[in-house]
Amino acid sequence: MRAVWISKHGGPEVLEVRESPDKVPAAGEVRIRAAACGMNFAELMARQGLYPDAPKLPCVVGYEAAGTIDAVGTGVDRGLIGKRVVVLSRFGAHADQVCVPQAYAFPIPDEMSFEEAAAIPVNYLTAYQMLFRIASIRPRESVLIHMAAGGVGLAVLQLCRTVEGIVTFGTASKSKHDVIRANGCTHPIDYHTTDYFTETMRLTDGKGVDVVLDALGGNDWRKGYRLLRPAGRLVAFGFANMSSGNTRNIFRMIRQIVTVPFFTPMGLMDKNRSVAGVNLGHLWDDPYLPLAMNRLLILYREGQIKPHIDSSFPFAQAAQAHLRLQDGKNIGKVVLVP
Repeated sequence: MRAVWISKHGGPEVLEVRESPDKVPAAGEVRIRAAACGMNFAELMARQGLYPDAPKLPCVVGYEAAGTIDAVGTGVDRGLIGKRVVVLSRFGAHADQVCVPQAYAFPIPDEMSFEEAAAIPVNYLTAYQMLFRIASIRPRESVLIHMAAGGVGLAVLQLCRTVEGIVTFGTASKSKHDVIRANGCTHPIDYHTTDYFTETMRLTDGKGVDVVLDALGGNDWRKGYRLLRPAGRLVAFGFANMSSGNTRNIFRMIRQIVTVPFFTPMGLMDKNRSVAGVNLGHLWDDPYLPLAMNRLLILYREGQIKPHIDSSFPFAQAAQAHLRLQDGKNIGKVVLVP
């Protein structure tokens, strides 16, 4: 088995491709021969030592992969061998072999590439959880999504199009505006040249928005909360502002932590607002997750969602893949290929 290992905390140079004995599926598990593995910002933060859920070093991270079942554990139908699937894994997915419980291996359509399949689980499940379970978006509401050209951002925009009359605001570099418009963004905002708070208030005649989806954290959570209309919902799903450069910066971490707003029940009642969070890694045993995943695959078959693959990197170039995601150059999903 080949896998991308984080040998120690640091820059992309700490990543190593190592060989190890083949995995053996346990009872109730399937093993896939992976053809593509999805990358997420969480893996960058794990490399930098900013992700508290990451396994003890050295480790293999990764939550999602797609490939072909090549072995099964006891209690699993051997007829599944040879089936094309996408899998959810609690780490360990940046490898050419991944073992998961059978319930977390989902058949994929013949027309879906392995790269597309590997781009769906984390990004689209996060978007689906935020929009339909937490924020419970309704027709003709308005949604602001940060990092709109990233994997989660594009998933949010596409899923918003499945609800009548949703108006979307997306922050992204000017060069990415055509792509986010094509994926349903009503109002792209270039955060490099425009204050998104001021622009969103201008575009809404000072009313704000119904939902803010924020993976930035720190003071941006405060700004997002102030953008909410009555009955508005702020959903936090990341803390990208914590990361800067290749390695962990303690002083930046402290500066970001002290800017986190303090919400109280009394304050929320007074403003008629809600604050919630989504961490997909803490929902692994939630029965809603497989249901949502199957729903997303139906939406793909119906042509309502389609992952945008930014780039694919072989395992030997995992460092370059990390840099592309870290520098914010990607539009959509970055994928690793064994």
